[in-house]
Amino acid sequence: MSQLLILAVEESENPLVPPIPELVIGLIAFVIVFGFLAKKLLPNINKVLEERREAIEGGIEKAEAAQTEAQSVLEQYKAQLAEARHEAARLRQEAQEQGATLIAEMRAEGQRQREEIVAAGHAQIEADRKAAASALRQDVGKLATELAGKLVGESLEDHARQSRVIDRFLEDLEEKAEAAR
Repeated sequence: MSQLLILAVEESENPLVPPIPELVIGLIAFVIVFGFLAKKLLPNINKVLEERREAIEGGIEKAEAAQTEAQSVLEQYKAQLAEARHEAARLRQEAQEQGATLIAEMRAEGQRQREEIVAAGHAQIEADRKAAASALRQDVGKLATELAGKLVGESLEDHARQSRVIDRFLEDLEEKAEAAR
């Protein structure tokens, strides 16, 4: 019997099924807590989530705007770089042209100076040749007069006679020199 009693007590008190008053009180407490959470806590959570979503979307929009601005700045930079390269190439070309012009001018100036020096040299050589020919003519005339005077046995001090003899002698020498060429 004691076993039956225990079985009967056990059948009446199922540990998995709570008593009805506890179930009603638990259900009321659950509805109160759920209602409190739904009214107070859930709007705050939704508000924070909405703010976070807006912040993220705003951040994405700002990032897209910054990326668009960075892309336009990059394009401007590339355009400026291309323009700078073009300008550098133009300046380089101008410098080469100026250098070529300067070289041509310096060559022309050098050629002109060379021609002046050559002309001055020719003039100096011609003047020296004339001076040497004059000095030679005088020396040859003097020697020829002395020699002719010794050969003839008389003095040829007369200037007119001396000039004729010298001129004739030099003409003969020049003719022989031209014939030898």
